[in-house]
Amino acid sequence: MQHAGKAEALGPLARRALRIGLLSFGGPAAQIALLHREYVADGKAVSEERFLNALNVCMILPGPEAQQLATYCGWIVAGTRGAIISGLLFILPGALAMLALSALYVTHGETPVVESLFFGIKAGVLAIVLQALLRLAGRALTTASASGIALCAFLALYFFALPFPLVIAAAALAGTLFGRGRRRSAPAAPQESPPASRAPGWRRTAARLAIGIGLWSAPAGLVLMALPEHILLDIAGFFSLMAVVSFGGAYALLSYMAQVAVETHGWLTAGQMLDGLGLAETTPGPLILVTQFVGFLGGYGQPAPFPPAIGGLLGAMMTTWVTFAPSFLAILVGAPYMERLRSIAWLSDALSGITAAVVGTILNLSLWFAINVLFTQTTRIDSGWLDTSLPVPASLDPLAAVLALLAGVLLFVLKRGVAEVVILAALAGIAARAAGLG
Repeated sequence: MQHAGKAEALGPLARRALRIGLLSFGGPAAQIALLHREYVADGKAVSEERFLNALNVCMILPGPEAQQLATYCGWIVAGTRGAIISGLLFILPGALAMLALSALYVTHGETPVVESLFFGIKAGVLAIVLQALLRLAGRALTTASASGIALCAFLALYFFALPFPLVIAAAALAGTLFGRGRRRSAPAAPQESPPASRAPGWRRTAARLAIGIGLWSAPAGLVLMALPEHILLDIAGFFSLMAVVSFGGAYALLSYMAQVAVETHGWLTAGQMLDGLGLAETTPGPLILVTQFVGFLGGYGQPAPFPPAIGGLLGAMMTTWVTFAPSFLAILVGAPYMERLRSIAWLSDALSGITAAVVGTILNLSLWFAINVLFTQTTRIDSGWLDTSLPVPASLDPLAAVLALLAGVLLFVLKRGVAEVVILAALAGIAARAAGLG
C-alpha cells in the first residue's frame, strides 16, 4: 500500500482518472462503485480500509461526495498532484458536455423537437427525484427525532421559504441536542487504525489554506475590480455560499437553488431549471454540474459588455470554479486530519441532524418539481410568514402525468438505470407531441 507522497507514475493515474470521468454516469452511488472498482478492486492502488475511511469522511463534508472521493483517492495514491489530477478529470468530461449542451439549449431550445424532448425529460427527472427521496429517507429516518427534523425542514422550506443555510444550521443544532442521550447510552466505538500519513505542521496547513482561499476567491475579486455591478459577482457569491452548505448532494440543494436563481434573481425559469437537471442526469460527472447550466443561462441573459455567448461561457466558468474549488481545498488541506473527525461524538450527532433535514429538503424539491411538471398554472400565497406556491387543479396536464407514470414504472418496477429512464422519457415526449397528444 502506497502512502500519500509516494506516488505511482502520474501517467497511469491520469489514464485511470480520465476513464472514470468519462464513465461516471448514474449519480453518486454508481460513481462511488466505479471509483472502488478502478482504485481498489482492479487497480489495487488503494486498500479497502483506506477507501472506506475516505468514503465516510467525504459523506460528512459539504460538496459532491463522489468528486471529493475521487480527489481523496488521488491524494492517497500520489499526494497533492494525484489529488488534483484525479479530481479534475472526474469533473472535466461532464463539465465540457454540460457547456456544449447549455449552448445548444439557448440556441435551439425553442424548436418543436427540442421542446418535446425536454417535455419528456422533465417527467423522467420527477421520477428520479422521488427515487432519491425514498432511498435517503430509508437510510436517514431511523428515529423519531430524525423524522421530526425532516418534517420541520420541509415545512420551513415549502410553506415559509426560510433560507436553506438557516434550516441546515437549525438541523445541526437539533441533531446535537437530541443526540446526547444516544451518546451516553451507546457503547464505545472500537478504535480505528491511524491514518496512513502524518498531518503536516500548522504553518504548512495555514499556508495551504490561505493559498486555497485566495485562489477560490480570485475570479470574484477580479470581477469586483473590473465590473462591480455585473451578474458574475452575484453568481460567484451565490454559488460560493452553496458550496459550503451543500450537505446531502445536489438534490438537497436544488430547491434552494430554484428559490434563489428562479424566484429571486430571475436567471432562468422553473421549466428551464428542470431542463438543466435533465441534462445533468444524462451527462457524466457529478449531478451538481447542473449549477453550471444555471450559471450559463444567468450569464447569457446579462446585457453588455459581453455578447450573450461570452456572458454564458463566463457565467458557466465562474459557477464551476466557485462550486468545486472548496471541495479540492477541503481534501488537499484536510485529508491528513479528516479520518479523525468521525470519532467526535457531537459532530456525528450534528451531521445526523443535517442528514435528516436533507430528507425534508428533497421532499420540498420533489413537490416543487411535481407542481411544475404536472400543472401549467400555480398560485402564489404570500401572507405574513406564509410564502408558498400551490397548483391550480384545473391546469393538470394529462400527458405530463402519463409520462411521469411511465418513468416511474421504468425506474421502480422495471429497475432501469437513470440515464436510460431519462432517454426513454425524452423519446416518449417527442413521440407523444408528434402524434398530436399534447
